[in-house]
Amino acid sequence: MNQVAKIQQPLASKTGSTAYRILLIMGFCHLLNDSLQSVVPAMFPILEKSMHLSYTQLGMIAFSLNIVASILQPIFGSITDRKPFPFALPIGLTFTLFGIFGLAFAPRFELILLSVIFIGLGSAVFHPEGSRVAYLGAGSRRGLAQSIYQVGGNTGQALAPLITALILVPLGQKGAAWFTIVAAAAVALLFYIANWYSNRLQLLPVKKKENKGAKPTKALSKSIYFALILILFLIFARSWYISGITNYYAFYVIDKYSLSIKASQILLFAFLVSGAVGTFFGGPLADRFGRKNIIFLSLIGAAPFSILIPFMPLSIAIIMLVVTGFILMLSFSVTVVYAQELVPGKIGTMAGLTVGLAFGMGAIGSVGLGSLADTIGLTKTIIMTGFLPLLGLTTMFLPSDQKLKEWNS
Repeated sequence: MNQVAKIQQPLASKTGSTAYRILLIMGFCHLLNDSLQSVVPAMFPILEKSMHLSYTQLGMIAFSLNIVASILQPIFGSITDRKPFPFALPIGLTFTLFGIFGLAFAPRFELILLSVIFIGLGSAVFHPEGSRVAYLGAGSRRGLAQSIYQVGGNTGQALAPLITALILVPLGQKGAAWFTIVAAAAVALLFYIANWYSNRLQLLPVKKKENKGAKPTKALSKSIYFALILILFLIFARSWYISGITNYYAFYVIDKYSLSIKASQILLFAFLVSGAVGTFFGGPLADRFGRKNIIFLSLIGAAPFSILIPFMPLSIAIIMLVVTGFILMLSFSVTVVYAQELVPGKIGTMAGLTVGLAFGMGAIGSVGLGSLADTIGLTKTIIMTGFLPLLGLTTMFLPSDQKLKEWNS
């Protein structure tokens, strides 16, 4: 049995307590990390004007950021499932620091792409190990722990519109240089987390768990494989919708409602903050009412609002946008925990796959929706995007929480 397999199951239960201090610090570090990532889409209105970029080029920037994180997250998670690497956390944020610095001073589109690749690499290193720290600090409250961790990241993403309105609009592209200070602070905090993580590894139990029943049957492995594909498909539906809103809805409201860049960013901020709140509540609700139920409610409950938003007057659209963000993001941390319980002992791999896939699907969605907007127009693209949450109907084919427990036993 490898080193991580020893700690993932028995360590949390050994103490039975939840390490709230570590979870809160980790959630704050996640906030700092994702606020740095959010600088990239926050710069879209600035770059679109200063470099005269098309929607497709903006989509390529988002693609470069997200696809690197998407591909490397599950790979890095798989590596650290076999051998944990606590100091990967501050190292990852150091890559991000270099990327932010490059983003602030890049004079050409190609150098913008190179800078966001560095930011994506930092994200790929950070997220699997960050999710593992949340797992190790969870005790018996895994849904809550994952929500505390994830809400930090989603709050950081929610800061993108404020970054645009308050920093990048008045200061321009070079205003991104201020975020190197944020990156340095995150690196310092993550050294503290890495030390805690290293000390935790010293508590590895000597007694090995029995391997009895660990090898799944052929039929069971097929069922798990189908369920994993389905949960990834649901993440696809959620991620494409969020990508459409975060990358292109600002342009839509500027055109339809004659809003300024600042006003459009405040609207996006409301959507993303409500999503962060939904992320926090999703984990505890799933602990109580079941993970499958919350995943289903998240997508299907958001669908009526997402479909109607493009047809509403501004005052109603704002309210519906907030409600959509809250409901849709209830499932964000829940899908991570569901996948981890679907394939026990692969905490980093599943975290990297589910969170990484969210980035990857957002990346593909950014390019796809950008090209679609250039082809059929932004209005039709936003309207079509609103129907994506209806794909949540396929949640009914997921195994129940009770079925997962039976498989794991």
